[in-house]
Amino acid sequence: MNAAESAELILANYRRLFGRDLVDTADPSCATQHLWEAPRAVLSALGPPGSDHLFNYANRTALDLFEYEWSELIGQPSSTSAEPVHRDERRRLLDEVSRHGFIENYSGIRISKRGRRFRIDKATVFNLLDPAGHYLGQAATFADWTPLADLRT
Repeated sequence: MNAAESAELILANYRRLFGRDLVDTADPSCATQHLWEAPRAVLSALGPPGSDHLFNYANRTALDLFEYEWSELIGQPSSTSAEPVHRDERRRLLDEVSRHGFIENYSGIRISKRGRRFRIDKATVFNLLDPAGHYLGQAATFADWTPLADLRT
């Protein structure tokens, strides 16, 4: 799945679940570009339920926040976005999303490639389904984050 297809999947599933668009645009043909440029982080990862999904999309804000280039992040296990000590909590969250379709107002600690820690707040995490309703993975979006102490050496 290429970046445009991934963006369209995120946008369609958000609209399906929440009855509104994730990004505001007067021209729907520009929605994927607006998602890329959005001032909120948007990421998605694909894989079967219960697995360590692989990142398949991150917008510019997410790439900057997690300090990755597109080519470095895409295909990487999504568990790498959390420190090992926080991965059990993250797994419980993702299992709950799998069961219920989405969760809103999630908060948790994440880490960038360079060891910068930050707390995300008010995140929305939701399942990604294909047009036939088959589970493909999950996406997350959040606009609130706070830097924490770095783990860099």
